[in-house]
Amino acid sequence: MGATITDNQFADLPNGMRLHYASAGEKGKPLMLFVHGFPEFWYEWEAQLKEFGSDHFAVAPDLRGFNLSGMPANLADYKAKHIVDDLRLLAAHLGYDKFVLVAHDWGGAIAWNFAIALPQLLHKLIIVNAPHPYLFMQALADDPEQQKASGYMNWLRAEGSEEALAKDDFALLEKLLNGMGQSPTPWFTPEVRAKYHACWVRGLTGGVNYYRASPLHPPTDSNAGPLKLQLNPADFRVKVPTRVVWGEADIALPKSLLNGLDDFIDDLKIERIPEGSHWIVHEQPERVNRLIRGFLQ
Repeated sequence: MGATITDNQFADLPNGMRLHYASAGEKGKPLMLFVHGFPEFWYEWEAQLKEFGSDHFAVAPDLRGFNLSGMPANLADYKAKHIVDDLRLLAAHLGYDKFVLVAHDWGGAIAWNFAIALPQLLHKLIIVNAPHPYLFMQALADDPEQQKASGYMNWLRAEGSEEALAKDDFALLEKLLNGMGQSPTPWFTPEVRAKYHACWVRGLTGGVNYYRASPLHPPTDSNAGPLKLQLNPADFRVKVPTRVVWGEADIALPKSLLNGLDDFIDDLKIERIPEGSHWIVHEQPERVNRLIRGFLQ
């Protein structure tokens, strides 16, 4: 069964953001923060909260713009630095000055930024299918395969994408979770589906605004995106022990994004799951838990 999960907890942060979070385990034990991506919410980490709540204080917030957390109206409020700040302030609110950060997808994008900016706050960084920002920027700028794989990002950035995603009872979002239309997804049971629908019905604009606020998207005629960025790779070093779990059957984020990762991280280990898709956290929760457990040791 695992540890009991308590949700409907709220943190009012000094930056004005109100974050909803779920937790398992005892406050005072080492903190593990689990950060979801799009189009998900804290519940992505249900199996992890149950597992790690046994010997940690395991906490999974809804990121700003998602589910029960605050949803700022201003697009600029969805820039990565503000979401990094939310996580920093949440940890402090919970009474911790150092923790383990586990993250997937957009949560992973934020977590890379967090580790680069605030390494002193992290014991370890554990990333699931989320590319390092410098390598992702390079791939979006130079790699036609990646530009094609990430084409959906420009669709999401466009006006009205949230209405399109909500149409026909969230048909497109379900297709995204259902292996991007490749194959049926056993984990997306009627019970899980109901939970996701309850989250989506609260609003999709916040989640989509992560794409709109980011310069990382395939370049277009009207928006150069990564082509206009002048970034120094030295500014993207990760000084935190880092473990990466990668489902290699991810359509949007091919395994080529792992190439060169060890140039940025001194202490890195990559676990590849050849048959795993972008949704490996749901597909093989016990395996993901085992890998995380191994990384903590």
